[in-house]
Amino acid sequence: EVAYSQSTGQKEQLSRCLQRGIRRVQDLCKVLQLPTVFEETAVSYFQRALQHPSFHLVSLEKKELLGGCCVFVTCRQRNWPLTMGTICSLLYAKQELFASVYLSLQKELGLSVPALSLGDLVKTHLNSFRIFQHAADVPAPFVEDKEKMVTRTMQIVELASETWLVTGRHPVPIITAAAFLSWQSLQPAARLTCTFARFCKLAGVDLPPPAHLRLKELLEILLRMASQLAWLRVFNMDKKTVVKHIGDLLQHRIFLLKNAFCLEDGEEQCAAALGKGSPSSPPAAAGGAVQEEGCPSEGKRQRERGPRPLLPPCLINPRKRLRMAAPSASDSAITGDEPISDSEIEQYLRGPEEIRAFRKAKAW
Repeated sequence: EVAYSQSTGQKEQLSRCLQRGIRRVQDLCKVLQLPTVFEETAVSYFQRALQHPSFHLVSLEKKELLGGCCVFVTCRQRNWPLTMGTICSLLYAKQELFASVYLSLQKELGLSVPALSLGDLVKTHLNSFRIFQHAADVPAPFVEDKEKMVTRTMQIVELASETWLVTGRHPVPIITAAAFLSWQSLQPAARLTCTFARFCKLAGVDLPPPAHLRLKELLEILLRMASQLAWLRVFNMDKKTVVKHIGDLLQHRIFLLKNAFCLEDGEEQCAAALGKGSPSSPPAAAGGAVQEEGCPSEGKRQRERGPRPLLPPCLINPRKRLRMAAPSASDSAITGDEPISDSEIEQYLRGPEEIRAFRKAKAW
């Protein structure tokens, strides 16, 4: 027999943890229908990760997520559209914990992971929708052509990207809201009465909590764009009727965005343009000022219709800061138990000169 310290390691058996992890990675690749090359790369990443000292003492839950992280990294490197939410749903894992393990894996192994294209993510997310084929639980007017819906959803997502609705946010809620608007706009007569929650239920996808806010923001952008189209100004547009004209709004998207919004550095020019009346009709301008003074809501409505700076939502609607409670009289009262600062203690300590003077006075 050869001692373990003198062996070459060729006949070593894999540990049970490594064997279970490899099987988990292989099963995950089969469920996602990934090519064989992806599976081999993910397995090699998993073996490297388990051999790294940083992952020796992690919990069993994190080791189980490590295989999913290796699959996720492999798909990102090969430009295969896969979201973190899909992996987490397959592994029944929390996204926060999965994200921490993923960042640790990327850091310790020195892996370079490119960013996922938003267009590929739109196509991947819509592939899971069940409204592209006739089914018993999907009414006939609700079935839509896949290519038309993908094209319209891509246009709405591009509009959201140009208006700061995508930056720094999770993409899935925005894509879900854009898919709902594109689905309604393709056949508005039969689909305007369908709610967002029912649409997600029919499509067989989850409704993320922020999706309602993203839908509200998209509709506000569309309403401001619709106010710049001459043939839509005669209608009283609201969040339901504007959906009927999404095709026209997207067709003239660049022109409408320039007219509905102004640049941040040109805010003063926009305000001056709004406040500047027509030079040929000063009495009408004066009458308008009187009308605005008599009806402040009308004046406010006119200001809202004017172009405003195109800023991120976090700057338009900032979060409210918590106010610190004012100290009460009992808290400000002096009790004698307050801590003494170092500067105050130094005032009571004698310096070298004071010590010499004190010794002379005591000897005398």
